[in-house]
Amino acid sequence: MKLLILGIGNVMYSDEGIGVHFVRTLERNFKFSSDAHEIKFLDGGTLANFLMHIIADYDEILLVDCIDADGGKIGDVYFFDYEAMPKSISWSGSAHEIEMLQTLQMMDLCGDLPRVKILAVVPKRIEPASFELSDEAVKSAEIMEKTALEYLEGLGFKFERIASFSVRDAANEFDKKGRNDRSF
Repeated sequence: MKLLILGIGNVMYSDEGIGVHFVRTLERNFKFSSDAHEIKFLDGGTLANFLMHIIADYDEILLVDCIDADGGKIGDVYFFDYEAMPKSISWSGSAHEIEMLQTLQMMDLCGDLPRVKILAVVPKRIEPASFELSDEAVKSAEIMEKTALEYLEGLGFKFERIASFSVRDAANEFDKKGRNDRSF
């Protein structure tokens, strides 16, 4: 089985970038292995529908993003199958060019959608031109990590922690890179 761990979000909009930061952190902190499966990590940013051809090449996707949820509190973590998405969940109000939900729906209509599990958090803030993550988003990443590792272990992956990089570290790298990049 080919598994894609896909981080979605706009890193320039604070908590909206948690999906990207989390996936970068997971890849950096753990070494994964499996005799039967392959795993790949991808920063999908805000590309959404431009990722369709990539998503279609995988058997399973673990999609990491931020969401809105009726009754959800800031920092609440959700983990569910795309096909069994709770009615309380939406992706409205994010800074994505085309919403990831619409991308998955288009792929489903075409028959190209692999099995998709969604790991998401309710953000505290979505602020333009801010790389800083809220304390709630940082804390939720601990729950997300535990959830993702249990899921991957259930699929037959073995893992070993090799670093202690945090989502805040990932966000700070983007911030530092943006401040030091004078190429534009």
